[in-house]
Amino acid sequence: GSVVAVALPRSIDLVVALLAVVRSGAAYLPLDPGYPAERLDFMIEDAQPAAVIDGDLAAFEAEPTAAPGPAPADAAYVIYTSGSTGRPKGVVVPHSAIVPRLEWMRDHTPLAVGTRVLQKTPSSFDVSVSEFFGPLVSGATLVLADPDAHRDTARLVEVIRAQQITWVHFVPSMLDAFLTDP
Repeated sequence: GSVVAVALPRSIDLVVALLAVVRSGAAYLPLDPGYPAERLDFMIEDAQPAAVIDGDLAAFEAEPTAAPGPAPADAAYVIYTSGSTGRPKGVVVPHSAIVPRLEWMRDHTPLAVGTRVLQKTPSSFDVSVSEFFGPLVSGATLVLADPDAHRDTARLVEVIRAQQITWVHFVPSMLDAFLTDP
């Protein structure tokens, strides 16, 4: 039931931290290291996380348990709005809002063993949930783009080709930029 803030760049440590937080029954609060310090401070003050993971995961000790996983109504993550209409607002997203989406993806898209999924969306955006967890619930391969690769379409093209990506998710504005960038 706690909230744990995760302030890590896109990396295997980020994936491990998100999985560990969710498996523990806590909700993760993604803190994009690229955000201004004032925004991060506001989010931490507002959400009051029980812990902030912002470095070496070895510093966190945990006893493994055989406790059941989270219930559908339990919070999975807390995401903050952009604040374009004033102050950013934290929105709690329960597992019941995520699991059906991931199951749908597994059952209705080519997301399966052999699929190579590019994770390129910052963890502070909802779309990242399907990029992080979709491959993990379907047996697909999760491929992590470099931390800032989402800002550079040429780098994304290089990653897609080099890593033989077969599944990528774009919001319409990013897809337009991707398709029109020379």
